[in-house]
Amino acid sequence: MDLRFSEADEAFRKEIAGWLADNLCGEFAVIKGRGGAGDEDVFFEERRAWERKMAEAGWSCVGWPKEYGARELGLSQQVIFHEEYARAGGPGKLSHIGEGLLGPTVIAFGTEEQKKRFLPPIVNVEELWCQGYSEPNAGSDLANVQTKAALDGDEWVIDGQKIWTSGAEWSDWCFVLCRTEPDARSHKAISYLLVPMRQEGVEIRPIVQMTGGSEFSEVFFDGARTAADNIVGKPGEGWKVAMGTLAFERGASTLAQQLNFQSELDQVIDIARGNGMAEDPVMRQRLADAWIGLRIMRFNALRMLTHADQPELAREALITKLYWATWHRNLGKLAMDVLGAHSELAEAAPYDLTGLQRLYLFTRSDTIYAGTNQIQRNIISERGLGMPREPRPAPAK
Repeated sequence: MDLRFSEADEAFRKEIAGWLADNLCGEFAVIKGRGGAGDEDVFFEERRAWERKMAEAGWSCVGWPKEYGARELGLSQQVIFHEEYARAGGPGKLSHIGEGLLGPTVIAFGTEEQKKRFLPPIVNVEELWCQGYSEPNAGSDLANVQTKAALDGDEWVIDGQKIWTSGAEWSDWCFVLCRTEPDARSHKAISYLLVPMRQEGVEIRPIVQMTGGSEFSEVFFDGARTAADNIVGKPGEGWKVAMGTLAFERGASTLAQQLNFQSELDQVIDIARGNGMAEDPVMRQRLADAWIGLRIMRFNALRMLTHADQPELAREALITKLYWATWHRNLGKLAMDVLGAHSELAEAAPYDLTGLQRLYLFTRSDTIYAGTNQIQRNIISERGLGMPREPRPAPAK
């Protein structure tokens, strides 16, 4: 694993850093550093305008092939782009699910017609996407999804419920895992459908979180429809495609996530120095452990990215979610402990929280969403280490 960047890479770093400095200002200054953990549903119009400005300058979907209007950057320059975006205080992206999950999935598994239809609107920030995986009784256990779809002429008809759907309120499309093969068992019955959200038969109910925001929703499909061709892979191959989507989630943008973590940790360290908490030996050790943990996270991410072009999770990637989620949850608690009694005071009435208070509340969910810590440990043991599968209850007769 070579952690050095070439002269060309460093020249590229100056290019993107300069562009961000020249453009993430003026009317866009208000969104710097916004849209992060617990803050995802703020400044919608301003952030969309910013992303469209980036797209016009060719800074959207930078790793995608040029034939779809992107730059087709190599891995090292993708890493640099995401790092500099985070370092400049680039706001959380409304288009990140389309850019980071759906788009790479269509490139890997979709038909040429699907690529021509769905990729350019993502590059140009004309269509936003959300992910229809989790259900009330199928969160980490995706093979248990109960949403159903059946062909009716040249359309799929979808019935069921999804929950914890991030960005559903502002999304134009959703990629939905559903059961389409009634005679097949478990994951072999699942298909991966692309479903328009702006239609009768789709109801979106925002869920208010502890942070006061409602960046995710529950979504009800009641006779919703999508074209028969809007299936990625063949009927019954949805599990394979979904696992590919999860693999792309571990891509170069994880380095940007870690720079955001670094900014949060720097803020906590500055407060600890200012209020004297850094003088306490126990607190100082906790701060040092957080710093060390973030370095380990970066090195593991770089090692994992060796296999980033493969549509299947490498063994190195299996620890990623478990590690960063636990680290980030602990950072939220550390922030409150550094603040001391001030952590109990809202910034303003009636419920205006500080950034670190939002961080703490949001990170309570880090070890639950996108696969609970318990499920992640099962995945590591069974898929990564080849240990015996956890006993499953016998099917009902």
